[in-house]
Amino acid sequence: MLTSKQRAQLKGLAQSLDTIIYVGKGGISEAVIKETEDALNARELIKGRVLENSMLTAREACDALAGALGAEGVQAIGSKFVLYRENPDFTPAPGREKIKLVK
Repeated sequence: MLTSKQRAQLKGLAQSLDTIIYVGKGGISEAVIKETEDALNARELIKGRVLENSMLTAREACDALAGALGAEGVQAIGSKFVLYRENPDFTPAPGREKIKLVK
């Protein structure tokens, strides 16, 4: 469970992220779950978007994906949402660092 300080830290880090997960009219399909799983393993913190043709809100999509993948929903604003899941085996890409949450 994230504290308010940790959530604020992750929100700040998420501002510079590109959106990489899209939820469309198919909703939370196995393909979306797999894509999100892969993205969380590779990055720990990801940003997603719910398209206009989806029947879900950003909050519903965020909560569904977080529940399915053991992740934390950081925020959901408008059509965008942010997910975080710590990966102990994470090796950051060059130019990136592992996320160290504040206490």
